[in-house]
Amino acid sequence: MKILWVKAGKILPVDTGGRIRSYNIMRHLAARNELIFLSYYPGERDEAYERELQERFSGAVSFPAGAPAGRIGQGLHYLTRLPSSAPYAVAKFTAPSVKRALLDIVEREGPDVAVCDFLAASLNFPDPLPVPSVLFQHNVESALWNRQAKHERNPVKKIVFSIEAAKMRRYEPATVERFPHVIAVSENDRALMSAMTEPSRITVVPTGVDTAAYRTDASVGQEKPTVMFLGSMDWPANIDGVELFCEQIWPTVVAAIPDARFQVVGRNPSARTQRLASDSVEIVGGVKSVMPYLQNAAVFVVPLRIGGGTRLKIYEAMAAQRAIVSTSIGAEGLDYRDGLDIVIADEAEAFASEVIRLLRDPAARVKLGAGAGETAARFDWEAVSREFELVLRQVSDIANTPASPGHRAAAGVR
Repeated sequence: MKILWVKAGKILPVDTGGRIRSYNIMRHLAARNELIFLSYYPGERDEAYERELQERFSGAVSFPAGAPAGRIGQGLHYLTRLPSSAPYAVAKFTAPSVKRALLDIVEREGPDVAVCDFLAASLNFPDPLPVPSVLFQHNVESALWNRQAKHERNPVKKIVFSIEAAKMRRYEPATVERFPHVIAVSENDRALMSAMTEPSRITVVPTGVDTAAYRTDASVGQEKPTVMFLGSMDWPANIDGVELFCEQIWPTVVAAIPDARFQVVGRNPSARTQRLASDSVEIVGGVKSVMPYLQNAAVFVVPLRIGGGTRLKIYEAMAAQRAIVSTSIGAEGLDYRDGLDIVIADEAEAFASEVIRLLRDPAARVKLGAGAGETAARFDWEAVSREFELVLRQVSDIANTPASPGHRAAAGVR
């Protein structure tokens, strides 16, 4: 099968949830199929990125397009796109050069199916679609933007987020309806998008994890009361979650266990996050490998109250057999068993109580971590990519059936 995969923004380095998910699915698909990767990114040409991309995905097409790089450039670009009905998260990745490249690849290569990776790339797909196409929805974007607008503290950002949330509430349902089929990453996301289109047109392909890379012994890392958070620290949901944890949960933990330490691991920590550092809180920043930190963590926390999609970091911590405490939103969309492979706590007092309990009880940590490892083992990327491939093949086959009604052919592929 010949697959065209279109993604807005760079996919390297593979250091965020969306990149990790897309990269691992693509690399497995490419091993069994012919995959053409169209990767376009903001800012100036990055020849090093384009060379590395060619090494990993032979025949990849990559070039700069869309919004300029940098806060000032993107701020000015945002103002020029403010009158647009499309949310800026989509408009900033839309460009004539991408539309031309997409159509040229379709005409020249004749792919069997195309993947629109994230909603961000969707405006570059012409209407009507020139090839059977699947929208890969890592998040329900309207839900994500609604949460960010609700919890944003900065009054200016709150206004901007509210405007973008309103635009997304209009744009996302129309786009979900436009694509023949949609791949969601969780049953929760599928339920939300079922209000936007016929549910049979949405298939859930769960998120995955490289179990071999993260596997470790559940009893390792029990020596010190170290608590860990892992995630990109330039992402609003993570900034908000860590801030909430440090302000409302961590003081209770330290009062009960004075030698407890909290490590925040993740790239590009903002000034707002850096200010949380203290004698008991370490803002680590980006690291070459998260494994030493995962192995030394007695408890892994996910104190999120905004965001969407699924949290790959939880499956990575599960594969490492860590004891995990999360909010419901933090674990949203994942296949888990509360109390057996993760502990769910939504109130600050309950969250702190569970962290304290696990720090004090090594046997409980090991038991919870072992259960987490069993859950993660069911979601290796090889198995996940085959589920994804099956959907693509069915969409292509149905769309190319002589009796197919065309644009709507891919409804209800499973």
